[in-house]
Amino acid sequence: MPGPIQAIERAAAVLQLLARGRLGLGDIAASLNLPKGTAHGILRTLRTVGFVEQDRTSGTYRLGAALLHLGTSYLDANELRSRAINWADALAARSGEAVRIGMHLEGNVLVVHHVFRPDDTPQTLDVGALLPLHATALGKVLLAYDATVAGPLAQRRLVSFTRRTIIAPAELSRALGEVRSRGWASEAEEYLPGEAAIAAPIRGHGGLVLGAIGVSGAVDRVLDGSQRPRVGLVAQVRDAARAVSRDLDDTG
Repeated sequence: MPGPIQAIERAAAVLQLLARGRLGLGDIAASLNLPKGTAHGILRTLRTVGFVEQDRTSGTYRLGAALLHLGTSYLDANELRSRAINWADALAARSGEAVRIGMHLEGNVLVVHHVFRPDDTPQTLDVGALLPLHATALGKVLLAYDATVAGPLAQRRLVSFTRRTIIAPAELSRALGEVRSRGWASEAEEYLPGEAAIAAPIRGHGGLVLGAIGVSGAVDRVLDGSQRPRVGLVAQVRDAARAVSRDLDDTG
């Protein structure tokens, strides 16, 4: 049986992205990790069939009138949790750290699943909690791959939770660029003193980022002696994210 056609998957991902709001060519290319030329070719084709329209003044793109309904423009939080739960449990067991799965909800990270750190220390269940996008590793992943969220956030006054929280738009933009280039995000005491985290994107069909999975714990356990994320933990998080992504792609 022939495999999926990449061009169609990419076109579907563009439509799903535009279902969230108007975007320019550069934002679309960055969100889907595509060369601008490739993204432009997809948009040109979608315009031809009426699925996408381009604003003559701003040059931004939006869903076209010919596309009456895009039934898979988002993944339900419960569905994301159910498909990722086994991989999250395994990640907690391997890493020895707490694991959270999050997705974007109204300018925040919604924690849809939380696995406790596998030890006997007191812990609080975070399922349903709303975390800041700019100050958490989960949030940075979601911001890095969704310009419809990152754009409006850059216009807002960002809250400083600790002295390490990134609140300058230019600095945050550089940090998000690093996330896209390496494929994972980290934070050290930007949200909670003494805590660090690592996260990676969960992708659906065509590469669209649907959520993020990550570990969090004490700084001395998550970071190495050079205050960088431990290489082994980064690999474990990325492996878990890829496994969930494959599961979504196989069953979606």
